[in-house]
Amino acid sequence: MSTRLLVSQEDDILLLTLDSEDGFPRLERSVLAALGQKIAELEASRELDGAVITGTGRAFAAGAEIAELARLTPVEAHEFARSGQQIFARIEQSRKPVIAAIRGYCMGGGLDLALACRQRIATPDAMFAHPGGAIGLLTGWGGTQRLPRLIGRARGMEMLTTGRLVEADEALDWGLVMEIVPADKLIAEAIRLAAYRSNL
Repeated sequence: MSTRLLVSQEDDILLLTLDSEDGFPRLERSVLAALGQKIAELEASRELDGAVITGTGRAFAAGAEIAELARLTPVEAHEFARSGQQIFARIEQSRKPVIAAIRGYCMGGGLDLALACRQRIATPDAMFAHPGGAIGLLTGWGGTQRLPRLIGRARGMEMLTTGRLVEADEALDWGLVMEIVPADKLIAEAIRLAAYRSNL
């Protein structure tokens, strides 16, 4: 199932929604490129104060598209990894706040994306994992550095090497997310938070 990036605006906040028909948005090359373009536009804009990234269906983002990765040449795979690293670094270093609004699964590269954001809020059904560790794969978009820095080395290494699923309450206790909100208030709260952070 192909993923697309839906773009809208709420007041001065850019809303970027990862959308897929099967409810599990994936970070395909085209989606990464679109996301990078919108973050660049955010940085250049005089009207936009921040952004919210979210997903539709049952996931914030389910990571990279494995079938697409399998078709890449070594050179293409290297470029894909580098592109993701650069885009996520731009999100992390943005002078304008980018907030991750997470419901459902936040996995692999999707978790890398959330970790690059200024803050993360989640619904009670949110679940976090780096499942690649269980099959000998490690994320290539900065999660190996950002995750241990955020939640501590021991917990970060556990998630990265075992693929253990962390539910919302535990993620809150660990500091992986800053707030748990009802699903029907998730986007409004993320927009409020982005607007608030932009004024700090």
